[in-house]
Amino acid sequence: VQLQASGGGLVQAGDSLRLSCAASDRPFGIYGMGWFRQAPGKEREFVAGISRGGARSYYLDSVKGRFTISRDNVNYTLYLQMNSLKPEDTAVYYCAADRWNRKSRSPSDFGSWGQGTLVTVSS
Repeated sequence: VQLQASGGGLVQAGDSLRLSCAASDRPFGIYGMGWFRQAPGKEREFVAGISRGGARSYYLDSVKGRFTISRDNVNYTLYLQMNSLKPEDTAVYYCAADRWNRKSRSPSDFGSWGQGTLVTVSS
C-alpha cells in the first residue's frame, strides 16, 4: 500500500493540528495502522496505533489524552488529531501500515511507510 501523509506545519504551543494519511490500496481496511515520529538526532518512535476495524487504539504515554488516532476505511484515510501541542512534539511524523494488524509499537512490524510530514511547535 502507498501512503501519503499531510497536514504538518508550524504552530505555537497549545495549538492543534490534524494529520492525514491517504492510502492508495483498495483493501485499506485490512491493515493495522500507526503514526510514528522522528525528531532531529533521535530514533523514530511510536506515537499511536489503530486496529484494522478501528475498534482498538493505543498511544505513547506522553500523548495520551492529547492525541487521537482514527481512520475512515471508506475513504482510505488515517488521521491523527493533535491537541495541546508542546515543543517536544516537534518532529517529522510518519504514517505506516501493518499488513498483519499486530497492534505493534515496533517500526519493524510496519511494512509500508508514508513520506513524512513536519510538525514544528514553537514555545
